Amino acid sequence: MSQEQTENQTTITNESELHQNPMLSMVVEKDSEMKDYLVEYVGEKMNEENVTVQMITEVLATEFPEFLISVAEENFLLGYQKGLQDADQLSQREADTTEE
Repeated sequence: MSQEQTENQTTITNESELHQNPMLSMVVEKDSEMKDYLVEYVGEKMNEENVTVQMITEVLATEFPEFLISVAEENFLLGYQKGLQDADQLSQREADTTEE
């Protein structure tokens, strides 16, 4: 393959790859007491030595869903509020622009 063909190649990303958070596949380092506990607990539950953020999330979703639901709800509400603020600011900017 020539140099020109290599430069013009495009990569195809499917929808599941687009929505994949790379932090979920990170192996968790035991740098605090809480992380140490979570890694040990999840490692024993899943019979894994290298525990990822995704594994911890799965175990928490199964064994402590109230915690994850409250975090998800808060995240959703903050994102929704930010979206409304952005729309408000855009509307205000457009109004200011048309007045000038």
